[in-house]
Amino acid sequence: MPGGRAHSPYVQRLRLSWAQMRGLVIERLPAPSPLPTDIGAALNDVDASYVSDAYRSLSIEGYRVKPELIARERSGQWDPDGTDKGTRDAMAAKGHFEAHTQVREFIASVLKSRKPLYDVRKALSSWYRALFSPSVQAGLLKPSDLAGWRNDQVFIRGAVHVALSKEAVRDCMPVLFELISAEPHRGVRAVLGHFFFVYIHPYMDGNGRPGRLLMNSMLATCGYVWTVVPVQHREPYMQVLDSASAGRDITGFAEFIGKLIREQTAAPLSPPA
Repeated sequence: MPGGRAHSPYVQRLRLSWAQMRGLVIERLPAPSPLPTDIGAALNDVDASYVSDAYRSLSIEGYRVKPELIARERSGQWDPDGTDKGTRDAMAAKGHFEAHTQVREFIASVLKSRKPLYDVRKALSSWYRALFSPSVQAGLLKPSDLAGWRNDQVFIRGAVHVALSKEAVRDCMPVLFELISAEPHRGVRAVLGHFFFVYIHPYMDGNGRPGRLLMNSMLATCGYVWTVVPVQHREPYMQVLDSASAGRDITGFAEFIGKLIREQTAAPLSPPA
């Protein structure tokens, strides 16, 4: 009998799908700008998009947050022992700020190193813990809820696509990180990194926000702008993700992200009213 461990068919499908989809993504994305040379200016651009991104990303996931809450928690003036204590929305906003701070550090380290390789696995795990650590501290979640990949089956509400089994998650996530690191095209790393992350759905809850943070960490280090998905575009965003997942047609999702990149390169989204 041959030694070693047999490859999961999901792994082969993941590698094949990435190879088939990358050309379609390249055709639908604008060409990236030169890599940032002024790291301070690049980080200022990331900071400038924070309130707009946090408000819209949290709203897409169903949280009821106000720009004032997001700005207050960003400045450290929120009230964890008073009006903000134990509320799911306030904890989500605080977690988003903690995760964004780590993403910012990740972007700075990549730009300083000038290397195309990313230690995505370690970074992504820390972002996920940061997103939900305030909820753990408030007693809304257990610490074990943040440990490792999911250990049960999960179903995506309103989607045709059924997330991979828990066994397939453990096989596919290391391969996804390999594909991101080996991909030569900057935009493909971002678009397919986001898509396949939510396709695999490695966590029981909270996959959308890490997926968008993963995409933007790639965009911001590759000559693209930090790109926000507007909350009013939630339905088409979910539809093109589901079409790509269930029908293996990445065209709609690539066109959706490419359009947002072009629009926000020309004019960043205004802060929410």
